Amino acid sequence: MPDAVKVGFVSFSAAARGVLVLFSDESLKFGPVGSKLLGDAIATVKRAASAAHFKGKSGSALDILAPQGLKVDRLIVVGTGKNGARTPHDYVTLGGATLARLSSKVGPVTVVAELSDGAMSAADAAAVAAGIRLRAYRFDRYKTKKKDEDKALAADVSLAVADVAAARKAFIGEAPVVDGVLLARELVNEPPNVLYPAEFARRAAELRKLGVAIEILDVKAMTKLGMGALLGVSQGSTQEGRVVVMRWNGGKRGDKPVAFIGKGVCFDTGGISIKGAANMEEMKGDMAGAACVVGLMHALAARKAKVNAVGAIGLVENMPDGNAQRPGDIVTSMSGQTIEIINTDAEGRLVLADVLWYVGQKFKPKFMIDLATLTGAILVALGTEHAGLFSNDDELSERLSKAGQETGELVWRMPLGPAYDKLIDSKFADMKNTGGRHGGSITAAQFLQRFVDGTPWVHLDIAGTGMGAPATDINTSWGSGFGVRLLNRLVADHYEGRM
Repeated sequence: MPDAVKVGFVSFSAAARGVLVLFSDESLKFGPVGSKLLGDAIATVKRAASAAHFKGKSGSALDILAPQGLKVDRLIVVGTGKNGARTPHDYVTLGGATLARLSSKVGPVTVVAELSDGAMSAADAAAVAAGIRLRAYRFDRYKTKKKDEDKALAADVSLAVADVAAARKAFIGEAPVVDGVLLARELVNEPPNVLYPAEFARRAAELRKLGVAIEILDVKAMTKLGMGALLGVSQGSTQEGRVVVMRWNGGKRGDKPVAFIGKGVCFDTGGISIKGAANMEEMKGDMAGAACVVGLMHALAARKAKVNAVGAIGLVENMPDGNAQRPGDIVTSMSGQTIEIINTDAEGRLVLADVLWYVGQKFKPKFMIDLATLTGAILVALGTEHAGLFSNDDELSERLSKAGQETGELVWRMPLGPAYDKLIDSKFADMKNTGGRHGGSITAAQFLQRFVDGTPWVHLDIAGTGMGAPATDINTSWGSGFGVRLLNRLVADHYEGRM
């Protein structure tokens, strides 16, 4: 997955070539380096700004071709709005917004990494570089004929910074996280005839190259373990299910790991409770949770995170074959708890139930966080701006919420409680796999909570954020890679080299 856009760092003293990008605030004020570069050309910029009604608002841009008095082909001024406190995500977004102003055919680009109130720190410049790479991503490998607007931007972008060595060092930590996001996006975007459970498992196993230990459980192994809930979902497909367990041991020997679990339904027809035909093609993305976990494990391993981490994904197809499970069936999960199947389209929680139990019992982690495109109900509740967060642990929830604010991958805590839990009690088994129409995302989380055995736990319902969410400054792809940056931030801030 080579980058079409190459990003590097140069000193402020390096000569700008091709396209020059400067940042200005709402008063059209530039930083000292930018002001020096413009020199007498500032008059040209001000005339152009007046003619274009450019006010320097955040995200706006002024594009000047062959600017008089400058030895560059093109000058782009990107507005940053009012000066004030900025989060790391603000700089990532600024990088994405900058790249969005470039066309598909450009020469070398120099971005002066300073705001009107001074030079960016090395970390801030690295965040801008990360945003540039995130925005550059396109998934177009299956297009044999491309219009100009479909072609990926190809450019060499140099960020001019105060301290080149420090910026490069900061980006060493950022680049693996970007790579993890892009890997997750690739997996979500792939068509289901290409990315079925066995192929998904093969791609996850490529993390061995980074030092990640990989174990793949096939049907025989899962049957021996008693994973009847997961196997019940996959039995209707000719593509056999898999569980992939990834381990990164970057922390102290003997330290409990942190654990991440992903729903990996590579295609979801709904099974016997079949979905309508409209938009069913989007169900290739019902494995966005598993994609995030793979991307996260890539990020942790590639940046050599000082933490012990487990990533586990349950990979299945949910198909309406003659061997598929039926509404009314009762299956026995690995935990020994029995489940009455009410709706075969409530399949993701069945997959997660066995993987959560397996991880909790085998690894005894500090916490478990699962991610799943689990319910349409979370879209009704939160739209595409926030992922739903459900948890039995206040501290972990608060840490995730803060990480969401810092990365722009927002979460919103939803309720759990005995009244909701009662809705999934069954007349014929220990529980049923759906609690009815009302509070659907909550009853799904209550179901999962029955398989965490008291371990600190968070469930993230990413149905609104993991696929098909609106384009942003840092993503125009259908698959967003949501969760990789969020969870990496959580680990980096609270669990590396600690406890």
